[in-house]
Amino acid sequence: MDAPAASSNRAGLIIMGLGLVLGLVAGLVVFAGLPRWPAPLASTPGAPATPAPAPVVGAPAPNFTLQDLAGNEVSLAGLKGQVVLVNFWATWCGPCRLEMPAIQARYDAFKDQGFMVLAVNTSDTLADAELYASDLGLTFSVLLDPGDKVNNLYRVRGWPTTYIIDRDGLIDRAHVGYMSDGQLDDYLARLGLIQ
Repeated sequence: MDAPAASSNRAGLIIMGLGLVLGLVAGLVVFAGLPRWPAPLASTPGAPATPAPAPVVGAPAPNFTLQDLAGNEVSLAGLKGQVVLVNFWATWCGPCRLEMPAIQARYDAFKDQGFMVLAVNTSDTLADAELYASDLGLTFSVLLDPGDKVNNLYRVRGWPTTYIIDRDGLIDRAHVGYMSDGQLDDYLARLGLIQ
């Protein structure tokens, strides 16, 4: 191979490698968000409070209180002692609509065994959320999250996102994206709801 061809091949490989690195960085930014730089110190006057740590499997689930469609307050802390599925969804989310019937069916089957569902909506109006819940026949708690405060607390980056919380209030499972019937059954079996 002559020198100009080798130099051209090397340049092509370098450009391809740089493109791959830039693509990975862009993917990380989309998935995790941009870090604040420089990060403000918590003790700096006027600086925003340090955000709560991201929820992780094995850690206590961050508490929240939201209103349901009827205006009643529902608090996660008040459900300790039960298995709680917290599902983050939106009316425009196709996979959310696909998995809701399975969540409703498991709620119907296991609510008497201490299984609760909190469906936390993102950015939809009360009327849209009510229509969605009615269309799908949802009987578990559908909660509104104005300003996406709880979505942000749980670091939701894609919908649906589901957290399964055990009876001690610890996160047992985090699932991003569509959750199949089999996956849901596996998660609930781990916590003793399905034998």
